[in-house]
Amino acid sequence: MILLKNDTIATSLLDILSYRGQYQSNKQAYIFLQNGETESGSLTYGELDRQAKAIAAHLQSMPGERALLLYPSGLEFITAFFGCLYAGVIAVPVYPPRQNQKLSRLLSIVNNAQAKVALITTSILANLEKRWEEEAELAPVKLIATDTIETSEPEIVPQSVTSETLAFLQYTSGSTGTPKGVMVTHGNIIHNQQLIHQAFSHSEKSIGVGWLPLFHDMGLIGHVLQPIYLGFPSILMSPLAFLQKPIRWLKAISKYRATTSGGPNFAYDLCVKKVQPEQLAHLDLSSWDLAFNGAEPIRAETLKQFAEKFAPCGFKYRAFYPCYGMAETTLFTTGGDKNQKPVIQGVKAQDLEQNAVIESEISSPLSRVFVGCGRPDMNTTVIIVNPESLTRCEKGQVGEIWVSGGSVASGYWNRPSATQETFQAELKDTGEGPFLRTGDLGFFSNGELFVTGRLKDVMIIRGCNHYPQDIELTVQKSHPALRSDCGAAFLVEVKDKERLVIVQEVERSYLRNLDVQEVVGNIFEAVTAEHGLQVYVTVLLKTGSIPKTSSGKIQRYTCRTAFLNGSLNVVEDWSEEPSLNAKFRYLQTEIQSLLEKVRTGK
Repeated sequence: MILLKNDTIATSLLDILSYRGQYQSNKQAYIFLQNGETESGSLTYGELDRQAKAIAAHLQSMPGERALLLYPSGLEFITAFFGCLYAGVIAVPVYPPRQNQKLSRLLSIVNNAQAKVALITTSILANLEKRWEEEAELAPVKLIATDTIETSEPEIVPQSVTSETLAFLQYTSGSTGTPKGVMVTHGNIIHNQQLIHQAFSHSEKSIGVGWLPLFHDMGLIGHVLQPIYLGFPSILMSPLAFLQKPIRWLKAISKYRATTSGGPNFAYDLCVKKVQPEQLAHLDLSSWDLAFNGAEPIRAETLKQFAEKFAPCGFKYRAFYPCYGMAETTLFTTGGDKNQKPVIQGVKAQDLEQNAVIESEISSPLSRVFVGCGRPDMNTTVIIVNPESLTRCEKGQVGEIWVSGGSVASGYWNRPSATQETFQAELKDTGEGPFLRTGDLGFFSNGELFVTGRLKDVMIIRGCNHYPQDIELTVQKSHPALRSDCGAAFLVEVKDKERLVIVQEVERSYLRNLDVQEVVGNIFEAVTAEHGLQVYVTVLLKTGSIPKTSSGKIQRYTCRTAFLNGSLNVVEDWSEEPSLNAKFRYLQTEIQSLLEKVRTGK
């Protein structure tokens, strides 16, 4: 807990910001790096408090209404977010659509949230105004450029805030369906901040560096709210700056002597592949004592390769901090001991196909290797449940991960049936609950949580469970022409049989002289050898074209739909049936019936 003046306990972020704005007015809160390198703006706590209250003065006539935050990563997003909190307006963080990007995700969120206003900057106002007028569903939403608001001392009416008061809507990534608005309360935020504080051992002497998108839960909760909660500086850059040159992330950690930074597994993988040996001489990563890794499958091999590559720069393997969480639990759910190395567990692959956990040697080719995601804390309960019987799994079994505790959000906005199904689950035999059904599969071993995959993504072939991310990794390792983290594996029904389809991006440098037969042959051979499966169709895609969420997760359901309706950006495709090898002829007799099933839901 955070103690304010006269030992008052902070019950909301507004208490904390108001306190820091008054008593730590000149202390640095945030620094933004233009292009990931040059300081282009900063905020002290006093400046943040004044700007947030100025925005609140413009919004306070509409408490309880929803406001879209249509900002790229930057300081304007932060001032608008706190402005909404001060005004009692429910913030809805959404990334602004790109020039020619489809508006389907934004329209889905607008329709669900029923937002009255959209907060933006003047720099993107001109780009959006015309599109806003052209879309009937967007026209009623008023656009307000917050950077034109005067930051004089405004008069605002203090809002009454309790732990149950709704703070903002965090829309899910939509990796397995339509985005849903998670209702995060002020109590959820404070509980989760306490969890992160305790797990990460943060203090006011900590320093954070982040490139994660601020509209996403990991960027918002981890790099905006945790720093202000404890009063330490946060140095920010845009996701694009990192993706263009991953070295920028590491340079910022080195320059500002950051203690905490992190991201999904792909970020570390990207650094291993893209940072050149000659760039290492100018990096000092010795201050980085907590490198969190979450949001997607954590690869033991990635941790090993990153630590080996950057050890000469002072990076320590024990700094890695695997963790687990999601928007529905505000962010953080489980994490390990900061002072211990990551826990690596080998499991017999064949037994795992039957949901059984049998320990094995990590080095065995018959093993699947998992990285532990730590343990729950602070009255958070995590259990493993059979998703069919809705009873606790026996020790040594894989099941669905269920969670209860103060960080679990109150439900999905305007979706009562989905809220009932996901947030109010009870064990069938004992009636224990309510629990959040995460939709993730996992198991406990020696008190450590291991996540095996998504329940909706698991493919059942001949009675055995196969995880798509494992098959996708096998595919991407089979040939250097195939891009990492840019493939999808899924099933389609052909002649009453489930068939495996691989959709995979090709590296740009290989597009012109691609040896399709060699690449596809490698894929077929690797998948058969590693998983005992036959690939029915392989579709090779152009670079950067596979459907992903805004946070970079593969949208397997969308890939499958695009495969069935022929809308993928194809370089070449290949089927096990020679007569079907011409582009998109492999399913020409089945495609109409499959599309009919998709349309009718049968």
